[in-house]
Amino acid sequence: MRFAVVLFAWALAWGSPATAADFSNWAAIVVAGDHHAHDGSDSEVFDNGRHDVGLVLARIGFKPGNILEFSTRPDAYTSPKPLNSDPVSIADGVWDLSNRATGGCFFYLTSHGSPDGIVIGNDILSPREFSMMVRNSCGDKPTAIVVSACFSGVFIPALAGPNRFVFTAARADRTSFGCGQANRYTFFDQCFLSSIAVTHDFRDLAIETRRCVAAREKTEGMSPPSDPQAALGDDLPSFPTW
Repeated sequence: MRFAVVLFAWALAWGSPATAADFSNWAAIVVAGDHHAHDGSDSEVFDNGRHDVGLVLARIGFKPGNILEFSTRPDAYTSPKPLNSDPVSIADGVWDLSNRATGGCFFYLTSHGSPDGIVIGNDILSPREFSMMVRNSCGDKPTAIVVSACFSGVFIPALAGPNRFVFTAARADRTSFGCGQANRYTFFDQCFLSSIAVTHDFRDLAIETRRCVAAREKTEGMSPPSDPQAALGDDLPSFPTW
């Protein structure tokens, strides 16, 4: 089902969310999965996104001690110093953190992608593997998952569920844009960061980020459009707002 159709149905069904919950007891995992531009040259584009998503999560109520960041070049960064990006380390990290911060889980992965999954270091993390990681650590907890990569819509069927917000930078058959050496952020990461500052819940964040991405791609003549996708579970009205 296409995003706009599903979103219209959600808007009719939900109305305004009402919840007093916050993110202070949520676990957050933020991953930069590669350090190369699309041409293979070194690039900070994914680590810039990783770092600044971590900052904005702290601003909307996540405790800094409950935010784990991962990079393929962890020794190059401080404040905070990330851990090494590989699937095993990420799985171990979210397992430990989710047993300490039990309110919910948030994942943000930014990297290159393919129809088989997302690049994490020297590996491709598949939808099936990522789904197992999320299920093992987060179970039925409220969980928000953002995958910023080409072809990242392949993750939605494996990850969607009633307790999940899943948002991807592209359709399963489309690339996303902005991972060149000169880019500070990918188009999607930039739009996510700007949109979270002017929205207050995940539904509106998806709408505004999608609008921003479409406008940027149109301005820069990128085609075909990436068409970010979202799946919002029935439990989403009870998720924290900011």
